[in-house]
Amino acid sequence: MVQAYEQEEVQKLTERQKDILDAALRLLVEDGDNLTMAAVARRARCSKESLYKWFGDRDGLLTATVRWQASKVRVVPVDQGRPDLVSLTESLESYARDWLKVISSDTSVALNRVAISHAGSGRDKLGEIVLQNGRFALAARLKPVLDAGKRAGLLVFEDAETAFRTFFGLVARDVQIRLLLGDWPGMTEAAIEEDAARATKQFLALHGAGKGQQAN
Repeated sequence: MVQAYEQEEVQKLTERQKDILDAALRLLVEDGDNLTMAAVARRARCSKESLYKWFGDRDGLLTATVRWQASKVRVVPVDQGRPDLVSLTESLESYARDWLKVISSDTSVALNRVAISHAGSGRDKLGEIVLQNGRFALAARLKPVLDAGKRAGLLVFEDAETAFRTFFGLVARDVQIRLLLGDWPGMTEAAIEEDAARATKQFLALHGAGKGQQAN
């Protein structure tokens, strides 16, 4: 239900509100810790009253910003009754491609750096916001695909969360930590395509019912 709520909230955003969230993301890249409601209002050329009306306080704005960024990782739906291996593979590869594109963007790197710097400081709830609306929400989106694959006899696993962690680890590898530390691990379009296909192939080798089965 949390997943459905988050997607519904993103779908309700107006184009003006999306522009404001994009402005907030750009400010995070430029100013990091210095993001304020006043700064966002100036950059987006709107009133602070509008920001408070639409998003509540700063935490509300940050939550909406993280959800907006995370919404760019799409999940291609599969037949929940009985998906085939081709559609399952396409869904996993699409998810992996989107996640790598989003996580390697300047906005995500800046957002995660700020969240890490605030973790445990008591300054705000940004760390919790990023976890709940980023990583945990992304897991909630993919688990129905994994469960559908299991019901169809295409995947074998005991727990969807553990299976997701395995897939997530195969996709992410050391990419995120290198990006956070200022390294650029060659995240070109071609490299992302290759990495998404490789991670999916490895995941099917580990959890495919035929152990190593692949879609042709």
